[in-house]
Amino acid sequence: MSDVRELLQRAAEGAGQPAVSTEAVYARAGRVRRGRRVAGSGVALAVVAAGAFVLPGFATGPGTERTSVAGAPERSGAGDRAERLTTLLPEGVGSVEQVSLAVLIKNATPAQAKETYTGPLDGQYSVRRDGGVGFLTLSYLPRAQAARKFGGTDPFGDFCAVRGKEPPRSECVREELPDGGALTIWRDAMDYGDGGTPQWGPELTARLVLKDGSLLAARASTGYEGSRSQGPLLASTPLDRAQLRALLLRPELVPAEQGRK
Repeated sequence: MSDVRELLQRAAEGAGQPAVSTEAVYARAGRVRRGRRVAGSGVALAVVAAGAFVLPGFATGPGTERTSVAGAPERSGAGDRAERLTTLLPEGVGSVEQVSLAVLIKNATPAQAKETYTGPLDGQYSVRRDGGVGFLTLSYLPRAQAARKFGGTDPFGDFCAVRGKEPPRSECVREELPDGGALTIWRDAMDYGDGGTPQWGPELTARLVLKDGSLLAARASTGYEGSRSQGPLLASTPLDRAQLRALLLRPELVPAEQGRK
């Protein structure tokens, strides 16, 4: 299973407004997972997948409401991120739009959900295809920040290996790249059986550690059902394993000055 923390707990604070971080979109799933882990593995897992975000002072919202809102994406000075990301994706993936999961799921305001991105295409994207709605998230961390998140754990270690009481990752494959990096991709059914909302569908999660120790994390989710659902789950993940691998290896996902050092 993947940890539900792929946006790396980014938070933004507005003057006089509650802080909003990406630590609660999957709050219930996160609580279930924390009960299954040993403390030593939690730090390393926190680097990979987007987690639950906490919205102080916010209610969850209507229990069965279905909404269809754009989620106030943050635009970059170089143009629309979704358009640039689409040029890197294979044909037939679907319609891609930058969104905010905090806005979509927790009904946060754009100001409260504002995030500061490091990578050129970092962000949260909805993917609409054949009547379903899934999500693709991307996050880049430079070496120093990634090292702090790993908390002393070897970033080049085998992430497929089971640590302590941690459950095994399904269909987990680790690949050592010719340039010295390490790419790990695994599948998570996201079936925790806890009856919470939203209920996330199956996903693929990926972690690419570049040879300098910086990190690219990605999550390709079939979507979610329940509160503020955007539509039915996709029949399959937005990108398959080969497509997700190809995307993570694109130089456009890391800052220009960083390159593939």
